[in-house]
Amino acid sequence: MAQQQKSGITAIDPVWDSISRQAQAAVVDEPLMSGLIHACILHHKSLEKALSYRVAAKLASNEMSMAVLREIADEAFGSSPPLVSAARADLVAIYERDPACHRLLQPILFFKGYQAVQAYRVGHWLWQQGRHDLAYFFQMRTSEIFGVDIHPAARIGKGLMIDHAHSIVIGETAVVGDNVSMLHSVTLGGTGKQEEDRHPKIEDGVLIGAGAKVLGNIRVEHCSRIAAGSVVLSGVPACKTVAGIPARIVGEAGCEPPAISMNHMLGKDSRE
Repeated sequence: MAQQQKSGITAIDPVWDSISRQAQAAVVDEPLMSGLIHACILHHKSLEKALSYRVAAKLASNEMSMAVLREIADEAFGSSPPLVSAARADLVAIYERDPACHRLLQPILFFKGYQAVQAYRVGHWLWQQGRHDLAYFFQMRTSEIFGVDIHPAARIGKGLMIDHAHSIVIGETAVVGDNVSMLHSVTLGGTGKQEEDRHPKIEDGVLIGAGAKVLGNIRVEHCSRIAAGSVVLSGVPACKTVAGIPARIVGEAGCEPPAISMNHMLGKDSRE
């Protein structure tokens, strides 16, 4: 069983314990995956160590070795409990919201949305430490490898799920709250060349549909919903659904947070 030492007390980690059991079963089911699964999961004693390895392996290049990147990621996860908490919340969010995710093991091994967000989180930690050039390197490689371009200064809360995670852009002064879900081709961008606060503020529990563009320093309030393909140029009230170009309020978002229910339908049933 996975254990961690804290202040002389042995703490059991049920999340990592579950992932390790799933990894062992996966090796039995598909021996050809044994090398990858051992390298990414079974050779590590904690989720944080596994993530450090996975992020470093994905971002490594001739310009920056895997060993150096792994050392950076280890330092980030080892010194920042909020980083670890966010990584776990993101993992659970995907497992609970994505019907294609059947095991906690999957996002770590296969889901580029999860991997890209953890790479961003290391880059954001570097940005907060004042190591801006290294943070930009993480942004560049994350964009090149995953097609996810998140500025390291952007602030993103826990429990983020980016489904499919293709062509995602999140700007420098964007803020994303807790338990937000978005699909592919979402942009949280600016509207010009301003250098001040110029990107959207997305509150908790918001669902952003595929291809939606949210532009400018506007606020999308909690538990609202943005329909696929919409272009949002003005603020969105709490618990409302917006759709269209430019987006307009078309109804309520329902009582359950849209980011949790993942209900994209605009009809009467979606509001009950």
